[in-house]
Amino acid sequence: MSENETTLVPEQGWHCLHLYYRIEFSQWQLLGADEQRAGKVALASLVQEVRALESTQLLTLSIVTPKADLGFMLITPDLHAANRIEKQLTLALGPDVLVPVYSYLSLTEESEYVTTDEEYGRTLETEQKLKPDSPEFAQAMTAFRERMAKYRHERVYPTLPDWPVVCFYNMSKRRGETRNWYALPYEERRRLMGGHAKVGREYAGKIKQLITGSSGLDDAEWGVTLFARDTFQIKAIVYEMRFDEVSAVYGDFGEFYIGLQLPLDELFRRLQL
Repeated sequence: MSENETTLVPEQGWHCLHLYYRIEFSQWQLLGADEQRAGKVALASLVQEVRALESTQLLTLSIVTPKADLGFMLITPDLHAANRIEKQLTLALGPDVLVPVYSYLSLTEESEYVTTDEEYGRTLETEQKLKPDSPEFAQAMTAFRERMAKYRHERVYPTLPDWPVVCFYNMSKRRGETRNWYALPYEERRRLMGGHAKVGREYAGKIKQLITGSSGLDDAEWGVTLFARDTFQIKAIVYEMRFDEVSAVYGDFGEFYIGLQLPLDELFRRLQL
């Protein structure tokens, strides 16, 4: 089997790879004008090639702070493809031009705390006073199931938005001696996550969020990618979430990276390449 025929696709979900690089400008300036032009053409061609792959998405980002210069967010089913693409991206502008400063590997996944049919049915009975044998109850349950099917599909097989601001950070749940998320009963975790999700729903239309799982794949347990049209909404949702018990008591957060989605020609200008 050739390398191109080798695949490693997970049972569920797609691989998600965040890549952040520093540009070694001293190395870049050693290249001649033709070599620099060839490097940019090579990267542009690679990005186009990757985006043509089935079920694959690649975002190109200018990182706002000096934590990094250039970032990529890749979603693709095949781990071999993700691995090949990462190696190609690193070398596309020439040897030693792009220096990796941070990376994160995760898998898209469903939430284990989604509302069940039984729970939603009880809500219809207690809050909307609908009787289980009524046509209104049946209609509401059908609409709920359709919404949940769409939600689950978008979590596992997402379409990344083209919103300009992209925030990424990793997070884990605490396992300390006094506060251990994993020692809580499932129903208690479910209750806490319900309040957490309620805050998130208040930002519908302002924030699009992708939670990816990384237990056993990288240093933390989840990767969180937030998409927004302005930085105020990013700051607002993260700040408000900090007061929620899930975050305030049990959340541990990694570094935050803010990127701007830009087409490659604008990205090259922004990075002064």
